[in-house]
Amino acid sequence: MDLDGGNKRVFQRLRGPPPDAKQPKVCYHWQAGRCNRYPCPFLHSELPPPTANGTSSKRSHGSADDSGFSGPRRNPNFSGASTWGGVRGGNKLIRKTEKLCTYWIQGNCTYGAQCKYLHSWSVGDGFSLLTQLEGHQKVVTGISLPSGSDKLYTGSKDESVRLWDCRSGQCLAVIGLGCEVGCMICEGPWLFVGVPNCVKAWNTQTSSELSLSGPAGQVYTLAVGNNMLFAGTQEGSILAWKFNAATNSFEPVTSLKGHTGPVVSFVVGANRLYSGSMDKTIRVWNLETLQCLQTLTGHTSVVMSVLCWDQFLLSGSLDNTVKVWVATESGNLEVTYTHNEEDEDNIFKAWTFSYLEYLVLGVIKLCGMHDSQGKPILLCSCNNNTVHLYDLPSFAERGKIFTKQEVRAIEVGPGGLFFTGDGTGQVKVWNWLPEAASSQPINGSS
Repeated sequence: MDLDGGNKRVFQRLRGPPPDAKQPKVCYHWQAGRCNRYPCPFLHSELPPPTANGTSSKRSHGSADDSGFSGPRRNPNFSGASTWGGVRGGNKLIRKTEKLCTYWIQGNCTYGAQCKYLHSWSVGDGFSLLTQLEGHQKVVTGISLPSGSDKLYTGSKDESVRLWDCRSGQCLAVIGLGCEVGCMICEGPWLFVGVPNCVKAWNTQTSSELSLSGPAGQVYTLAVGNNMLFAGTQEGSILAWKFNAATNSFEPVTSLKGHTGPVVSFVVGANRLYSGSMDKTIRVWNLETLQCLQTLTGHTSVVMSVLCWDQFLLSGSLDNTVKVWVATESGNLEVTYTHNEEDEDNIFKAWTFSYLEYLVLGVIKLCGMHDSQGKPILLCSCNNNTVHLYDLPSFAERGKIFTKQEVRAIEVGPGGLFFTGDGTGQVKVWNWLPEAASSQPINGSS
C-alpha cells in the first residue's frame, strides 16, 4: 500500500560530509550493525561531539546522557480544550535520547549491562512485555480479540489469519487466504477480514463463512455502526452492509462517495462515522442519513488513524501530527490542539550502503485505553519503529515501545492487556501493572 497517497515518502538522500584527513570517519556498516571487516579502517564508535574550541571531547561508554526515558508524570485533569498539551510555552518535557542496541537485537552485545544503548523493547514504567507470538512472516495488519472469547485472531500480509490460545500463547490454526489481509475487526460473534475486492465474514460460534463482494481493490479499514458494517476501499468509496437474520446474510445498503483517494481509517462515535483518507481529509458521515456532514482539511498528508475520546476526535497523519478536534456551537469540528513530535524526532536516520537517508516522521496508528489507575492513555505508533504512550489530555509521555519495524496494528484486551503487531510479523502482548479490575478501551479505529 502506498501510504503517502500516491506521493511516496520523500527521501532526501545526502552524501556525508567531505572527508577530513584530520578526523577519522565512523564506519557506516558498523552503525548499521553489519560490518564484517577486521581490522576495519574506520571507527567503530560514535564520533565524539566537538568542544568549544572545535576539537573533539571523548565520552565514556554508558554515560548518563544516554540513559533511558525520563520526564515528569502528569495526571490528566480534563476541564476543556485548554488542558490539551499541558502547560504550553514553557516547562518543556525533558527527554533523553533512547536507541536500541543493534548487537543486543542480534543477541551478541559484549557490553552487557554496561552498554550505553538500550537492552529493552520499552522504556517507562507501569507496563511490561508479557510474551511474543511468533509465526507471521510479513507485516501484521489486524488484531482482534472477540469479547468473551479466549482466542486471539491476527491477520497479515503473508496471506494468512492465525488463531491463538490466549492462555498458552500457542497458535491453534493457520488459515490461508491466498491474498493479503488489509484489516480485521470483530463485532459480537463475527470476525470481519478485509482482503482485495472482498470482505470475509466468519461466525466464530457457528464456524459459518460469508464473502461480501463489492469492494474495488484492497479493503484497508472496517467499522461497525448503527447495525451496519462499513468498508473503506482502495478506490475511495465506503461500502455499507446490514445483517439480515432471516437469511443469515449481509445485504448491501449503499456506497458512500466523496473521498478522492483510498480510505484507510475509520472510527464510529456519537452517531457519526469518521473516515480518514489518502486524500489528506477526514469526512464526517451521519449514521442515520448516511450523508456527509463535513470535510476536515487540517492535515497535509495521509490521515492514517482516527480515534474518539470523550467529545473529541483525534486524528494521526503522516504529516507528523496528532490533531484534536472539538465541535463548535455550530456543530462543525475545528482543531483545538495539534501535537507534534519533538524536533529531534522529526528526522530519523537509516544507514544504507554509502549514503544516509533522512525520513520524515509520521503517525501510523492511534489507539486508546486506560492504565491500571483508570487514567486515559493514547498509544501512538510512528514510522520510526516506535510506539509512544501519552497521558490524555496533557500528552505527557508515559513511555515508549521499540520494534524492529513499524507497528501497524494495536488492539486492547481485558484487564489492562494490549497487543502490537509490527512489520516483521511479530505480535507482542503487553499489560499495565498492576492489573486493573477493568480497563475499557477508548473507542478506536480499525
